[in-house]
Amino acid sequence: MNIPAIQISADAPRTAADSLHALADTARALAEHGAVPGGEKGTVDFTELLHHVQDAKELDSPFGILHLPQFPPFHVAGLSIDMSITKHVVFLWCAALILCVVAIAVARKNSRRPVPTGFGNLFEMVVVFLRDEVAVPNMGSAGLKYMPYLLTTFFFILVMNLLGLIPWGASATGNINVTAGLAIIAFVMIQASAIRAQGFGHYLAHLTGGVHWSLWPIMIPIEILGLFTKPFALCMRLFANMLGGHIVIVSLLGLIFVFGSYFIAIGPVAFVVGINFLELFVALLQAYIFVMLTSLFMGLGMQAGESAHGGDGHDGSVDHST
Repeated sequence: MNIPAIQISADAPRTAADSLHALADTARALAEHGAVPGGEKGTVDFTELLHHVQDAKELDSPFGILHLPQFPPFHVAGLSIDMSITKHVVFLWCAALILCVVAIAVARKNSRRPVPTGFGNLFEMVVVFLRDEVAVPNMGSAGLKYMPYLLTTFFFILVMNLLGLIPWGASATGNINVTAGLAIIAFVMIQASAIRAQGFGHYLAHLTGGVHWSLWPIMIPIEILGLFTKPFALCMRLFANMLGGHIVIVSLLGLIFVFGSYFIAIGPVAFVVGINFLELFVALLQAYIFVMLTSLFMGLGMQAGESAHGGDGHDGSVDHST
């Protein structure tokens, strides 16, 4: 039996989506040569499972496959930009729409009642928690002005994470382009809060690290690199955790097709149910971690500004009158 060799060359897939396609092609080739345990020739097609974690130009629905509008790419400064609508874009819009509708409804309901009840009470509990346990400890009372950004980021990421757990759904946060966009916004907020607290002059001065001018050629590049490693870590952490969870589910379900047995299906299905419950926790945890680290990075720049100006605005006090 000749099993096709797997070669790694300079043209090997570089992205997560290309790697998944390569894995599917390899598995299909092995199946066609009868190299899959317990499987017959041509019985395994992992692409039918892997499409859940990949972006696509169509949507799966109970009514069949829905093809999304596609537009010709345009070119700017030698770059080809494709503005076609994809599956992750649709669920990104769905998350934004759901968040707007729910937030507006809860705000109107809570404004009519001095003591929120029901879902409004749950919503306010999360808001108070993020204010008292995330924003104020990391940024002090000055961090209250950044609460709208932190709350929007938290709920937006949470809704996108949860949409991937429903039937025919997809997690937009499993796309590195989405998490990179969130990280870029976080980068802008981190630098803006630091400049606002320190002043532009002190902000530039902190890039020297406070060392002698002779060491500036070494220190300044390191400090500038440090500005970008923080949002890069935010981007990769959210992307890898959300994509990894779905790949685990796909791998477990793939065992059913590999062995082709109803008896084997009992174990993987039980594990998948458990992983789905774990993913509910991960969806909440990753949204919290992203916001917590963002507020922490913002607080570091704001504290540097308070030290430079000799102030003490990071006492953790909260003005409840607002």
